[in-house]
Amino acid sequence: MTTMFLAVVAFSVVAGVMHREAWSVRAVRPAQMVRSHRVVGVLAVLTMLLPGVAGAHGNVSIEEDACVQRVGGNLVHFNAYQPQNEAKAQYCTDIPGEGDTFLVVDLLDPGLRNMPVGVRVVRGLNETAEDETVAYWPPATHLDGVVRGEAKLAKGLYKVIITPEGFSPSSYLLRVQQIDYGKMARSAIGPLTVLLLLALIGYELSKSKRLRNWRVPGHS
Repeated sequence: MTTMFLAVVAFSVVAGVMHREAWSVRAVRPAQMVRSHRVVGVLAVLTMLLPGVAGAHGNVSIEEDACVQRVGGNLVHFNAYQPQNEAKAQYCTDIPGEGDTFLVVDLLDPGLRNMPVGVRVVRGLNETAEDETVAYWPPATHLDGVVRGEAKLAKGLYKVIITPEGFSPSSYLLRVQQIDYGKMARSAIGPLTVLLLLALIGYELSKSKRLRNWRVPGHS
């Protein structure tokens, strides 16, 4: 939302500039024309930027959903819940709190509902260490398409390993009370880009204003 607000502000500023430039087109000097073209270039960059910003905040397709993965060529969707902390909140890979956590795997493709599917939750990144297993649901068929379970998670990294019978497993990495610095950096790219473009627009406007004031009679 912040990125969209900044982008709207940027468009408003550029629109005002273009209106004033068009109104005084007969008095424009060559240097001012160059600066006008630069502003138009900035507007073009913003136009290309906005669809990406809007897409980042809109509904994503199921293939782009980070909570959706392929297991044995079939799609599954994972969610985690902690009603004792947030009654209606659902999480995927980043879980903000410790404690009892409800884990839900939706078997999106009907093919998975007719075969045994097992789920194991291990602490750390080692998928084979039995002593690191914190929860395990043995393979079973789930005709309703939902695998449900509960695990008590402390702060740290976990893997949720989903294994359909006869297929290679797939896993989700869970971060419990961990900071994902990569995600923070990616989410900051949009606002920083818009702020830099706004700064460029302001700089070009200030130079154009100084040039007009310099040409006013009476200025040395």
